[in-house]
Amino acid sequence: MTVADLAIIAGLVFAWGTLSARLERFDMTAPIVFTLAGVLLTHGPLTPLGVTPSKEVVKVLAEATLVLVLFSDASRVGLGHLRADLRLCLRLLGIGLPLAIGLGMLLAFILPGVSDIWLALLVGAALAPTDAALGAGMMINPAVPARIRRLINVESGLNDGIATPFVLVAIAGAGTAEHVASPGPGAAVAELALGLLIGVAVGGGGGWLVKVGRDRGWVAEGFAGAAVLGLALCSYATSVALQGNGFIAAFTGGLAFAAAGGSAVRLVPFVEETGALLSLLVWLMFGVVAVVPALESLTWQTVLYAVLSLSVIRMLPVAVALAGARLGWPAVLFVGWFGPRGLASVVFGLLALEDLAQSAAKPAVTVIAFTVLLSVLAHGLSADPLAMRYGARLTPPPGAVGPTELAEVPERRLIRRSRVAARPGGKGNR
Repeated sequence: MTVADLAIIAGLVFAWGTLSARLERFDMTAPIVFTLAGVLLTHGPLTPLGVTPSKEVVKVLAEATLVLVLFSDASRVGLGHLRADLRLCLRLLGIGLPLAIGLGMLLAFILPGVSDIWLALLVGAALAPTDAALGAGMMINPAVPARIRRLINVESGLNDGIATPFVLVAIAGAGTAEHVASPGPGAAVAELALGLLIGVAVGGGGGWLVKVGRDRGWVAEGFAGAAVLGLALCSYATSVALQGNGFIAAFTGGLAFAAAGGSAVRLVPFVEETGALLSLLVWLMFGVVAVVPALESLTWQTVLYAVLSLSVIRMLPVAVALAGARLGWPAVLFVGWFGPRGLASVVFGLLALEDLAQSAAKPAVTVIAFTVLLSVLAHGLSADPLAMRYGARLTPPPGAVGPTELAEVPERRLIRRSRVAARPGGKGNR
């Protein structure tokens, strides 16, 4: 990447930071803006500017972003969030997510070029995690009950870390099937187990040290956030150095940090903001290297799968997981629809592109890229309108007292109790 490339990218980041609130009023989210910028810089009127990142730059950027996202999401979802709706969270993560991966894997066999179980698993697992950033307008809309926003937020914060092992094992298996240099699925599972142990040790130990240091006044507040950022990267790098899986180490490190760090969890926003900056660059790289090739390789099967991924493959498992939860069908459909495919799916696709042969990765990466692109547009543009429409269904006419109003009384009390605990932004900063 040249100095001119750096100047262009820095200018884009500055422009977004200056105009972001104004653009978001017109449903122009960061993923939409930076993906479009990436396309225009390589296949549009801005092509003469010549932004041409190397594969190494794209891979390092994608990996660093995923590390920070996994660590911050895991540490941000504390026990306070889980206790409020533990049963519903466990339903979505323990029933809904596996069903979505399995259903996505089965339907992936309709795609041309997906002929073995590993590529099908890669597609199903890479497109299972959700990203609340693409529905940022909904996540900050007070018309949506806090309980629903928190449920989507917690699910979004944890499902990418849970899906990561499936993706990495699928990439290893696909590499072995295509005779690409790969450790194989068995070795990948061993790396995942080692990464889990290292993440718990580094994240938990580091969280305890930061807590003790803050309690005794050893930590300068100006560098406390940097300490947590260093811990996130240390979890990843230590695991990779010891032949473990760095991504699982980052995720479990975040969970362990939240459990052991106590008040130190308040320092996580520094990591989130750093990850937010890197995520802008990932969306830019998505537009630069993935969007146009995906559109050029588009088939009717890819379009069909993308539509099914955002509807049936997501919404049916959510309906099964939340059956009997007494949320009501409007809430179930709302949660099911706002399962956007975003940053984690992009990074998984980029990793598959780097680790597998071009011919092996292309079918999976094409459908991942197109599904994410469709999700960026569909969920970004529908967030505010659907949030307002859903909120209007929950608001009775003035003076009316009926089943809808009575059903919402516990919810309103829950909103008052959890204003501090609920972080409506979720992944919205990414």
